[in-house]
Amino acid sequence: MSVQPGWYVDPADRETRRYWDGEGWLGAPIPVDETPPDGPPPVEPPPVPVTPAAPAPPAAPGPVTAAPGWSPHHGPGPQPGPGTQPGHGPGWGPQAGPPGWAPHGVPPGWAPHGAPPGWPGRPPEPRPHGLALAGYGQRFTARLIDFGLVFALNALVNGWFVWRWVQEWAPYWRELFRRAARGDTSAEGMPVPGEQAGLLLVVILVIATALWLAYEVPAMAVGGQTIGKRVMRIRAVPLAADQPLGFGSALSRWTTLGMPTLLWYCAGLGLLLQLVDALSPLFDHPLRQALHDRRAQTVVVQVPRTTGSATQNDSNEPSGETP
Repeated sequence: MSVQPGWYVDPADRETRRYWDGEGWLGAPIPVDETPPDGPPPVEPPPVPVTPAAPAPPAAPGPVTAAPGWSPHHGPGPQPGPGTQPGHGPGWGPQAGPPGWAPHGVPPGWAPHGAPPGWPGRPPEPRPHGLALAGYGQRFTARLIDFGLVFALNALVNGWFVWRWVQEWAPYWRELFRRAARGDTSAEGMPVPGEQAGLLLVVILVIATALWLAYEVPAMAVGGQTIGKRVMRIRAVPLAADQPLGFGSALSRWTTLGMPTLLWYCAGLGLLLQLVDALSPLFDHPLRQALHDRRAQTVVVQVPRTTGSATQNDSNEPSGETP
């Protein structure tokens, strides 16, 4: 994702703000607390070329008289102190150098891997609609809260079906543990769960999926927040605009993560797909989108804190720090 043109805090000097034209810095910096103009800075006139003066004729050779403190390495001035390398004046060090100087072996214009050409440091983190991206820890904690609430709903609605399913499998597990205690590893004569066990599992998964859909989709469609996201002060917004998701986007976002619940019946395949989706923001840069975010074209951001009528973003950076 390219950084949009605009005025941003200079990563090399946090006290100034410069204009980024999408490829490099443009114009002179301004103080960070000064209101930037609406567009790019005015183009500076090119410097007037200076014609070098003709060299003066060499002076006639004469006797050289050494002044006090003079040395052939440094000329007039103080002698080098202990530990000073010959041929280098006061203040010399490996960090000093002329404009454009770079350490040995580093090509001119070098920038860290992934930075735009001419960028002096890391690119600024994207801020969709001026809001900071939600951290992975916030998203994970919010999902755990929602999972606990959906689990409680399942305990109420799905409890009887789960109890019946356990009863179908109870003879098998009791015999298995009895043989394991005797050291018997044979599988002959093991009780087989009835056909009703498979039907009960399908019913349990369908009810669990329906409860999750009813819990998440309406809340996300209206405000982009479930209860877990409200607690963690994060919400999902469309990439196109800072507005409610709507039912279509909320459903599209949920189906990528929620529908694989029905595939738990297939040797836990659905659980594996959900795990991959849950971990995907760790490997997505720079917007930290999960697979369900990519499908619905959404991004999860932090909710600004409000004090009275004033709104404060969680970030301490000045406004306009990043696009």
